Amino acid sequence: MQGISVPYNIIVLIKQILDIDQMKTDPSTGEPIVQGVPFRIENLSKNAIEAAVRIKEKFGGKVTGIIFGSEQSTAAVKEAYAMGVDDGFVIKGYAGKNPSVTARVLSEKIKSLPYDMVILGNQSADTYTGLLPGKLSAILGVPLLGNAISIEPGANEVKVTRVMEEHNAVLSSRLPALISVAQEINEPRLPPVLQIIKAGKKQITVEQTSVAVTSSVKILSNKAPRSDRRREVFEEVDKGIPTVVKVIKEAMR
Repeated sequence: MQGISVPYNIIVLIKQILDIDQMKTDPSTGEPIVQGVPFRIENLSKNAIEAAVRIKEKFGGKVTGIIFGSEQSTAAVKEAYAMGVDDGFVIKGYAGKNPSVTARVLSEKIKSLPYDMVILGNQSADTYTGLLPGKLSAILGVPLLGNAISIEPGANEVKVTRVMEEHNAVLSSRLPALISVAQEINEPRLPPVLQIIKAGKKQITVEQTSVAVTSSVKILSNKAPRSDRRREVFEEVDKGIPTVVKVIKEAMR
């Protein structure tokens, strides 16, 4: 595939989640406190954006971002614009966690656009199901190349290196194809201030999905595991070592 330069139409799927780094837990219930927690682009979505933009920068083409969310999701699209995405859509109509519904809604929009590659994260930090890539691949009828840590497009095909438990595998497929990326694929860029300013002025298309969005999935509880820890500080190292050794031995029994 070396030496081939073809402009690609790339769709990148963006996921917006609550910023879990700023989330606290209610000590009485174990439930997360979500009030006042800001939203952010999920980390693997940033990896997907970076991968798509790098392909565009090398071969030419266009990157279109799609996010399934609400009016507040426009902030995520603006950030994607600043990273190099050319066009963006916010699809409204569903706030649940059912990947089957999400796949149906996203696939409807994807089918309305020209594309050679659809790139997304292999999972998201809010649910960790990892089900969306496979469901989208099945609905769209295109090959799925998962857990990619490198992407090498050609004229009518794409080659990816995917990470596995004990080794890496190299896969190739015809285009169009759907590619889910792993965190190791790249380091997402930090856009300069000028790009952020320009992104704020770009148009974002907000649409209501026409797909029926009834869901059979309901989250009953979402609790943090209880952790009982005792903090002990030893001012003198020599006196603390025997106690630490004793605690370790007891824990290993």
